[in-house]
Amino acid sequence: MFEKDLLAGKVILVTGGGTGLGRVMALRFAELGARVAVLGRRPEPLTEVVQAIEAKGGEAMAASADVRDAARVDAAVEDVVTRFGGIQVLVNNAAGNFLALTETLSPNAFNAVVGIVLNGTFHCTAAVGKRLIAQGTGGCILNIVATYAWTGAAYVVPSVCAKAGVLAMTRALAVEWGRYRIRLNAIAPGPFPTEGAWSRLMLPGMEEEGKRRNPTGRFGDPPELANLAAYLASDAASYINGECVTMDGGEWLMGQSFNALTQLPPEQFQALAEALRPRKSGP
Repeated sequence: MFEKDLLAGKVILVTGGGTGLGRVMALRFAELGARVAVLGRRPEPLTEVVQAIEAKGGEAMAASADVRDAARVDAAVEDVVTRFGGIQVLVNNAAGNFLALTETLSPNAFNAVVGIVLNGTFHCTAAVGKRLIAQGTGGCILNIVATYAWTGAAYVVPSVCAKAGVLAMTRALAVEWGRYRIRLNAIAPGPFPTEGAWSRLMLPGMEEEGKRRNPTGRFGDPPELANLAAYLASDAASYINGECVTMDGGEWLMGQSFNALTQLPPEQFQALAEALRPRKSGP
């Protein structure tokens, strides 16, 4: 449905671009003519994405950084600018989340999610934003949020707080930076099966129930989200600013799915949530 050169001439930086929806978006942007930089902590998946893009004749690079480290983010953004001559689009996709009884959360656990999602988004936005302003050519920043940014949701309180902050920042900067022709928008995806999120958030038995309670009767297909992101990043969306596009099949209108877990006794929920926690391997 898109012209193959829809994103030609654009350099797009995708945080969390080595896996999941970030990877799918990065590959799609490259297919549509963009030069792509993927940023993350682990070099292996980033390298794989770069190789996949280059194998199809595209241009890509990996930038290693923890989005919680503002100095490292700024250095990584500078690396992208040095390689490609500038940045036109930033996609803030890096995230962290897990299910937990809020009364059991430690400050460190809360900060771990907020540090990635809210602080990390700000670090990347500030680093790219100041360069977009200096370039004077305008640009686009696209933030991946969640519908519970405005509805709330049980058992994911750190992510709820962080995503709500990101959505507020999106709208605030859409106004503040509009004078520089920098657009800020957000996408609020519903359930899109990806290895990382699914393994941390999908309790046993929730998958079929999730499909049943979605008005469309299914989950999202990651390329659907990638196409929406490509449109919002393109010049075809040049008058869309400060908007949050929900892409969840209407799920949020039925009520947040995590809230249904409040019907479980706390001890049963805790046991199920613990089973989803990743286990450290090695010594």
